[in-house]
Amino acid sequence: MQNKARFILPLGAMRELRLMEEGETEELYQLIQRNQEHLRQWLSWIDDESSVEDCRIFIRQALRQYREKKGLQLGIRSHGQLVGVIGYHLIDWPNRIGQMSYWIGAEFQGQGLVTSAARALIEYAFEELALNRVGILCATGNWRSRSIPERLGFAQDGTLREGEWLYDHFVDLVIYSMLASERKK
Repeated sequence: MQNKARFILPLGAMRELRLMEEGETEELYQLIQRNQEHLRQWLSWIDDESSVEDCRIFIRQALRQYREKKGLQLGIRSHGQLVGVIGYHLIDWPNRIGQMSYWIGAEFQGQGLVTSAARALIEYAFEELALNRVGILCATGNWRSRSIPERLGFAQDGTLREGEWLYDHFVDLVIYSMLASERKK
C-alpha cells in the first residue's frame, strides 16, 4: 500500500507540488526516459538516472533529505501527472540559504508550470522556513531556465566561469538570488 504524500503545496488549476513517494518511482523513470535528450542538454545527472532502481534511490535520498531538514525535492504535478521536479537540493541553515533547482518534461514547457512552482517554493522558503536567500544557478545558454528567476524578479549576481562539467565540456553558470527583503508579496 502506498503512503499518502506528507508534503503538498497546491498551485491551483489542478496543479501541485508534492513530496515524491517510492510508489512514484516508475512514473519518474518514464518521465526521465521520455525526456532524456531534452534534459541531457543542461543536466549532468541524466546518465546517473538510467534505471528504475536509480530513480528509487533518488526518491529515497530525497525523503531522507526531507526528514533530516537538509533539502526538499518535490514532484511538479499537473492534473495528477508527474511533469517535473523542483526543490532545494541544499538548505544551508546557518546562513539561511536555499539553493533551488528544477526541470520539466519538454512536452510540458510553456504552460507556466515551473514559474508557478518556483513562486510557491520561494514563498514557502521565506514564510515557512524563514530563509533569507534563495539562489538559482543556470547555464548561461539555457534561456528557458534563466527566464524563471528573471521573470520572478531575482537579481543576477554574476557568472561562475566554467562552473559545471557537462559530459564533455564546461559550461558557465549564471548566479541568481532573491533576498527575503526583496520579494514581492
